[in-house]
Amino acid sequence: MLREIRPAIVILLALTLITGLLYPLAITGAAGVLFPSQAQGSLIERNGTVIGSALIGQEFKDDKYFHGRPSATTAPDPADASKTVSAPYNAANSGGSNLGPTSKALIDRVKEDVDKLKAENPSAAVPVDLVTTTASGLDPDISPEAALFQVPRVAKARGLAEDRVRQIVTARVEGRLAGLLGEPRVNVLALNLALDSASSKEPR
Repeated sequence: MLREIRPAIVILLALTLITGLLYPLAITGAAGVLFPSQAQGSLIERNGTVIGSALIGQEFKDDKYFHGRPSATTAPDPADASKTVSAPYNAANSGGSNLGPTSKALIDRVKEDVDKLKAENPSAAVPVDLVTTTASGLDPDISPEAALFQVPRVAKARGLAEDRVRQIVTARVEGRLAGLLGEPRVNVLALNLALDSASSKEPR
């Protein structure tokens, strides 16, 4: 019986060593050499300080910044650990709201968001990604249409010409991967950093 069991044990140990240790170490090492920024989390720095990641969205509330998609992520309530509170873009608790299309809470929230956005830019249709959440709640990107929709508010808050802000948005649009995969998008954090940089150079 030992003669039959021994090869199985040897193969199990060998495959565990190869697939559980050697292969992950090799891939991690190769990624660190070939793609150092991505391997470290695609971190974004300003003045030597890490302020976020290109892969995880952040909440921007100020009118002078472009806003990302709504996020339904939550965190434990500090006052009662058995409950949760809203915590947008909480990477420790990625997930959607799980509210369906017949949910009154979802319908009311979307209607409220649409009304607020229409007040900002009455002449344009509200892009769907500005009022809907993603499954992860961490989406760092918005559509070019969603960014351009916010131009009047951002331009007014910063005292910049709308055409200038549109130029900044257009310059930050990323196309489809290899021209085929995905949709055109704008990284909200990168766009806001570009906007800060451009605003600081504008004559006062």
